[in-house]
Amino acid sequence: MDLAHTLYEPEGDGPHPTIVALHGWGASAFDLMGLAPYFGGGRFQVICPQGPLEVPLGMAGAVGFGWFPLSATQPAIEGPVEDAAARLERFLETVLARYAVDRRKLVLLGFSQGGVLAYRLALAAPRRFAGLVALSSWLPPQMAAALPAAEGRDELPTLVQHGTADEIIAVARAQQSIETLRTLRVPASYREYDMGHEISAESLADLSQWLEDKVRSPIILA
Repeated sequence: MDLAHTLYEPEGDGPHPTIVALHGWGASAFDLMGLAPYFGGGRFQVICPQGPLEVPLGMAGAVGFGWFPLSATQPAIEGPVEDAAARLERFLETVLARYAVDRRKLVLLGFSQGGVLAYRLALAAPRRFAGLVALSSWLPPQMAAALPAAEGRDELPTLVQHGTADEIIAVARAQQSIETLRTLRVPASYREYDMGHEISAESLADLSQWLEDKVRSPIILA
């Protein structure tokens, strides 16, 4: 397994409903792990891989990590994004072989830059996942246009959350992402919060409830 990662295992032998959580630019494999006990009351297995790029943080040599290079003029570079997606696909194969994952309840979640990759992987292979979550992120139009044809997007529960005061990724980009998802016929729920580039107590509570309703114990209509 070529990506460092952290793991939260719920009680019991499994297989467990599982969330693969992708951190944002400058964070690490530990960044989202603190949320694991709150996802469905701690009943989800949570796996957080760490991006391969070192990101200098400017504090006494401190570094964070990223998935692909960023710049102000070109926030999503096609080649590096595809390279990062291929690396994560290999990571997912290893995860499925190594850990007690309920393959029917596998969720891909991404915050900020991690959300771009979550969009890329889940929309390219929607039947592989039980849910897609994008937090404080965006779906680059050029990436959406280049997605391969895939059956099952109309059956992929998707949650998009964004802060109205997000100073890193403007809320308008999330709103544009929702319009793109609707064009792709993805059943997406969109929620805005009075917050910045972050996850608040309110948004976390809504996310946990969504995971319960859509993934762990969904209502199946006859």
